[in-house]
Amino acid sequence: MATGGRGPVVAMAAGSTLSAASVPLFLLLVLPRVSQAQTFFLPFRQPETCGHNQYFDISALSCVACGANQRQDARGTSCVCLPGFQMISNNGGPDVICKKCPEHMKGVTEDGWNCISCPSGLTAEGKCHCPTGHILVERNVNGTLLSQATCELCDKSENSFMVANALGNRCVRCEPTFINTNRSCACSEPNILTGGLCFSSTGNFPLRMISTARYGELGVSFPSEWFAKYLQSSAAACWVYGNLTSCQALGNMCVMNMNSYDSSTFDACGLFQVIFENTAALGTVRSVSFWRQNLPWLFYGDQLGLAPQILSTTPLPTNFSFKGENQNTKLKFVAASYDVRGNFLKWQTLEGGVLQLCPDTETRLNAAYSFGTTYQQSCEIPIPKILTDFPNPTFYDVYLEYTDENQHQYIWAVPVLNLNLQHKKMFVNQDSSSGKWLLTRRIFLVDAVSGWENDLGSQPSLIRVATQISLSIHLVPNTKNGNIYPPLITIAYSDIDVKDPNSQSVKVSFSVTYEMDQGEAHVQTDIALGVLGGLAILSSLLKTAGWKRRIGSPMIDLQTVTKFLVYYAGDLANVFFIITVGTGLYWLIFFKAQKSVSVLLPVPAQEERFVTYVGCGFALKALQFLHKLISQITIDIFFIDWERPKGKVLKAVEGEGGVRSATVPVSIWRTYFVANEWNEIQTVRKINPLFQVLTVLFLLEVVGFKNLALMDSSSSLSRSPPSYIAPYSRILRYAVSSALWLVIGIIQIVFFAVFYERFIEDKIRQFVDLCCMSNISVFLLSHRCFGYYIHGRSVHGHADTNMEEMNMNLKREAENLCSQRGLVPNTDGQTFQIAISSQMRQHYDRIHETLTRKNGPARLLSSSGSTFEQSVKAYHTMNKFLGSFIDHVHKEMDYFIKDKLLLERILGMEFMEPMEKSIFYNDEGYSFSSVLYYGNEATLLIYDLMFFCVVDLACQNFILAAFLTYLQQEIFRFIRNAVGQKNLASKTLVDQRFLI
Repeated sequence: MATGGRGPVVAMAAGSTLSAASVPLFLLLVLPRVSQAQTFFLPFRQPETCGHNQYFDISALSCVACGANQRQDARGTSCVCLPGFQMISNNGGPDVICKKCPEHMKGVTEDGWNCISCPSGLTAEGKCHCPTGHILVERNVNGTLLSQATCELCDKSENSFMVANALGNRCVRCEPTFINTNRSCACSEPNILTGGLCFSSTGNFPLRMISTARYGELGVSFPSEWFAKYLQSSAAACWVYGNLTSCQALGNMCVMNMNSYDSSTFDACGLFQVIFENTAALGTVRSVSFWRQNLPWLFYGDQLGLAPQILSTTPLPTNFSFKGENQNTKLKFVAASYDVRGNFLKWQTLEGGVLQLCPDTETRLNAAYSFGTTYQQSCEIPIPKILTDFPNPTFYDVYLEYTDENQHQYIWAVPVLNLNLQHKKMFVNQDSSSGKWLLTRRIFLVDAVSGWENDLGSQPSLIRVATQISLSIHLVPNTKNGNIYPPLITIAYSDIDVKDPNSQSVKVSFSVTYEMDQGEAHVQTDIALGVLGGLAILSSLLKTAGWKRRIGSPMIDLQTVTKFLVYYAGDLANVFFIITVGTGLYWLIFFKAQKSVSVLLPVPAQEERFVTYVGCGFALKALQFLHKLISQITIDIFFIDWERPKGKVLKAVEGEGGVRSATVPVSIWRTYFVANEWNEIQTVRKINPLFQVLTVLFLLEVVGFKNLALMDSSSSLSRSPPSYIAPYSRILRYAVSSALWLVIGIIQIVFFAVFYERFIEDKIRQFVDLCCMSNISVFLLSHRCFGYYIHGRSVHGHADTNMEEMNMNLKREAENLCSQRGLVPNTDGQTFQIAISSQMRQHYDRIHETLTRKNGPARLLSSSGSTFEQSVKAYHTMNKFLGSFIDHVHKEMDYFIKDKLLLERILGMEFMEPMEKSIFYNDEGYSFSSVLYYGNEATLLIYDLMFFCVVDLACQNFILAAFLTYLQQEIFRFIRNAVGQKNLASKTLVDQRFLI
């Protein structure tokens, strides 16, 4: 190994090999070192910027000078010899050697390798020139170069009918129409020369044609160079000679004009109709009256009412099923494709995104043709990409392939609803009535041809793009085997004025929808709504009647009507809830679990009625919830303290300087304690709201129950990332979320009632026990003459005692050494529903007015002495009055105790009116919880559920719905506690500062 001044040099013997371990070292030795001063940027050049005597080096990506006597070739990536110079060698790029031709042979052969004498002069390229109708001959038949080129005249006589081709190097036979029309290779007047064809002027073919392309969206008719060049010739060849390719080309031009025609004009579709009407003698194809022999099938006819017959008369003779042995979930669409000149290209399946302009994976593109999967795809495509990908339009006649019972393959023509079609200058296919539609057959995706104005090779001035393609499939009513009507392709084109293509783009979409007649479902829903709505009215009337009896008012006034409407709102909300949940579960179960297809999900437009029901149900349920909330925070409540003084003490008398005996005051702390416990249980529920929200959210988002709401036939809870994810059905989202919410809620309620309240904690019963241990009863009026009574009078006579005596009292009670706690001797009944007489209520109100006369309870520290003393006096008066009332002291306001009848319990009302005596109804169910959250769990559960579902229907986001649901729960709980606490303080003289 030897090293020079610039770096190492490696010498290896021939045939030597490198070991694997030595490769890295070898590479380090032979690879050039990168200098810190070396840069990696270079000038940006494009081929068109190179000069006339330069070419674009595709390796160095720069312009390089050509050699001597050379210039740039047509592509710009190599060099060719100048006119008058022949090539000696050509290895590409600059490696071209040119030699000047001698004076007597200044011409160069067509291939550029030889010099030749040209008797008729030279072209600008230095090649031999021949007159029109002659062909250039440079070599003999065996390839020997002639010393002098010759120009041979093609034989146009009847014996040959030969003319020079477009390149002028061969004689070819004249176009057949020239020979047939004029018996020569010339189309002389009065014959008509159009599109390179010759036609006789003596026929019936119309001479006045409109070679304009209609752009109805832009409101213009554009002079199309393509139509001007090929419309008349295609129509003439189709009519006169029945040329199949020309007929297809004419049909393509009609389709490029949006199948729009008017009997008074001879544009592309007008000419097609003329030919269609005048070739009836040719017969039809396969007995299809709209399909003339030799012509493409473009229209279904223009009779009114024809479209509904085509779309909903004859079912497809094949079945579709989601599961089972005969599973068939593939829509096999095929298309006969044609180029713009009318040449048949091939039969091809629509899979792989043939009609989908938006790029995507093949799996997701092919999901569009999975039966039962609602498909939506949209994107925005730059105009340059459209012009590059679709320089020429391809036309498709779409069919649905199917197999009959005998395993024979057939195809069914798929009709097209072109929204841009104009009939008599009206967009009839945009009408809501299908009876006015005009169905067609052939479609294309992009038309950049008819928008050429002058030059067929230039950039089009206008292009037309299929921006909306929708494939709709209708299920046959009452089918049990998955029969469908012929699918319908609805297509809308957008006309784009190409001004600055690099800054322009177009939004396109492709969708597949499945529909079925919802008339029967709507009828059943209306019946259920009518029946349940009638029951709701009856229920509301009973509730209103019970409310009237409980407030002691027999008159029907505005308040009564308002109360009835509020009750009806709550009952009607339950009706909407039952109907919507039932409807949602019906679609979820029957759509996802079916084998042979018999039902399809409602499309978004058909879901609007369902969404309206959900919205109405939520609004009414919210009104019911607010009504209950207001009722709970405006109740009348008073804590009756049964404790009595235990003796007398000596007390100093202010201002007299002496002492005197006074009764021992009764402690208020027991009342404060009971009041605090009541305040705590106001928002106690049978479910945990946070657990409810998080569990439902976990099941939906993590476990994957939300995938059951996708508009496809799969019942799987998971989806693979590469697969297509169908859009969500609002009905299924409502069904899945409401079902999970109800199941989790019911499980919590059962767990709370069966296990938690029995073995851990029962706050309602504990509150009743606390009242008894505190020697305090609760007198509660939820209505003017109706309420609840919790008998908390201690069986030991007093509760304000020390720990030892308290434990002794509990022990005696456990060993049954004392009387029972019930209001009635030898009973345990401590809770009652009470219906008080009007006289009792009036007496209660007189005392209560004194208690609350000074705008609420007196403040112990800030109120004046007289106000405080007045309030304390009113408190003791109320305590004494209610205590004496319970002890039957007031014979004119006495009461009696009875059990409620079974029907009274069921209807929630009292048949007996308390006229002279009040009535205490035994209540073993602790129904006083109806003024708490605890007793209204069903209303709260349904309200939270509907709030969650309404938010989700609005934003399609379970996480946001869960967050807002929990947030509103906490807000209303705070409001309920705060306002309820204030009401409690004002009704019972308990200072609010002592309520926690």
